[in-house]
Amino acid sequence: MKFDHEYFDAGLYRMGTRCEKWDEARKENGDVLPLWVADMDFPSPPAVQEAILRRAGHPTFGYTGVEDDDYQAVIDFWQRRHDLEIEAEWLTMMPCVVTGIKCAILALTQPGDGVIIQSPVYGPFRMSVAATGRTLMDAPMTRDANGRYDMDLAAVEARLQQGAKLMILCSPHNPASRAWTKEELTALIDLLAKYNVPLVSDEIHADFVYAPGKFVPTLAISRKNVLSFCAASKTFNLAGLQQATCICPDETIRGAFRAQMAKSGVTCGNIFALEGTRAAYNEGDAWLDGLMDYLDGSRKYLAALVEEYLPKAILTPMEATYLGWLDLRAYGFNDEQLRERTVAAGVQFTGGKFFGDNGDGFLRINIGCPRHYIAEGIIRLKKALEG
Repeated sequence: MKFDHEYFDAGLYRMGTRCEKWDEARKENGDVLPLWVADMDFPSPPAVQEAILRRAGHPTFGYTGVEDDDYQAVIDFWQRRHDLEIEAEWLTMMPCVVTGIKCAILALTQPGDGVIIQSPVYGPFRMSVAATGRTLMDAPMTRDANGRYDMDLAAVEARLQQGAKLMILCSPHNPASRAWTKEELTALIDLLAKYNVPLVSDEIHADFVYAPGKFVPTLAISRKNVLSFCAASKTFNLAGLQQATCICPDETIRGAFRAQMAKSGVTCGNIFALEGTRAAYNEGDAWLDGLMDYLDGSRKYLAALVEEYLPKAILTPMEATYLGWLDLRAYGFNDEQLRERTVAAGVQFTGGKFFGDNGDGFLRINIGCPRHYIAEGIIRLKKALEG
């Protein structure tokens, strides 16, 4: 099968499949074009469906164990795609990255301890800190006139001096589309080491870095005091299967994390998740290469559409992910007004305040879909702003 422009441009019909992105959005907002939640409107690799169907052919679905080949699939994929050598004993399987983040917070900090994030950033970071009874310590990123974000290491150090005990990093960054460089990550990890503060690195978007950029794993810089969370869920559109992995070479940190998982009753062994993930990692390279070529064209297409239809908007340069971050503050609407106007115009995005108060007046747009959805979404957004 050819995973080319035509393949991805065809998309697929998702209504009536209990799809959060389509079914749930339309229950709430009517006939909207959903460009919000971060999953893609493309078929997963054929090998995934084939593996699940093979296993479904056996007529019982009892307790399931994680086997050596599940670990090996992760090891081989990260070696092949990201030049990172991993040992099986470093791996801990879990249902999802957000579950892992919460367990890491509980394992490595005490109630009331400060946890650093860098806003605007994926909302569940902030929510996880609150849910575990810790203190949120924001070190907001800086932003230049072109909309590109950078880490503010002075702000991070100020939080460390105030007694922060943990930091959560989004790498690559959602929603700011940054692919952090080796130099940036080294500077951050060196700073955290100075204060002996562990790093939780959410690397779920690792496979979405556009050339000439290259994803840099945090574990390629340091194997001490670092937990890296990854999953096939974003890469291969498997979020509904609920499968992720923690990679942690640091034995002390890994032990504390696993103890907290056991205490919280977090286990792994979803039979179809294991089958699908293993198939994706082992047999999905050609599909992923085709996807990245298509998305590379889509990010350029989005930039051209924004320039043509939304001349006052600023689209953050997309170095990574399939999520565009659009600054619409020049149009004079806050988060709630943007939500009301866009839904009325028949299109749904993720509101900027989901990522922090400094996201007010921004929207996140999901381009993991056929390009005609992107074009229609921008046309409807123009109508919403002008109506």
